[in-house]
Amino acid sequence: MTDRPLLTVAHRAGNTIAGLRAALQAGVDLVEADVHLFRDALEVRHRKAIGRHLYWEQWWELNRRRSLELPELADVLAAADGDPRLMLDLKGPALTVAHRVAALLADVAPDVPLTVCTKQWQMLDAFDGLPHIRRVLSVNNPVQLNRLRARLRRRPVFGVSIRRQLLTPAIVAELRRATSVVMVWPVDTEAALRHARSLGVTSVISKNLPMLRTLMTDGVAASDEAVLSPR
Repeated sequence: MTDRPLLTVAHRAGNTIAGLRAALQAGVDLVEADVHLFRDALEVRHRKAIGRHLYWEQWWELNRRRSLELPELADVLAAADGDPRLMLDLKGPALTVAHRVAALLADVAPDVPLTVCTKQWQMLDAFDGLPHIRRVLSVNNPVQLNRLRARLRRRPVFGVSIRRQLLTPAIVAELRRATSVVMVWPVDTEAALRHARSLGVTSVISKNLPMLRTLMTDGVAASDEAVLSPR
């Protein structure tokens, strides 16, 4: 059986300017960047803040703020230069980050059909005035997944992004009746990729850029403007 085309998402690649450019040059369909509001700045980073001067990545990596070069969202948007393949993962807990991002996009990228995703679904309401923005609901645990399934029975959404280990083929089939974009993460190994395919998802989110390149080299991944058009 021929493998279905998969949309490819470069996980966290947009958190540095170099990573963003490498992923865009590789031809992936979307490049994810994590956006935090910290001390009135829209910082692009996966690291979490501890107070005003420290950041941590997992529990074993602690860095002083002054030792890191953290781009702001305006820098990332400038580097993307109008390319619509950015997916901004909005981080909480404050919902204000979404309103700040929406205002910035309206100002500096008013017509660029970017994608935003978040585990705090209320944040997506901030983009009601930007109908060209693709909105993706993220799910990290079983409770959220149950809430998502109930929500999709009431109304469809553009897309969903779900931790791979939460899914079964039956659940994915149910989700795909309400949305054409079902993303899963993490998909960083060939074994994880095989599992994602067996689930029937439409998109993989991976930190393994060489693997994503292989998918595209094999003609398996392909951007589909119909799929990536906001509803």
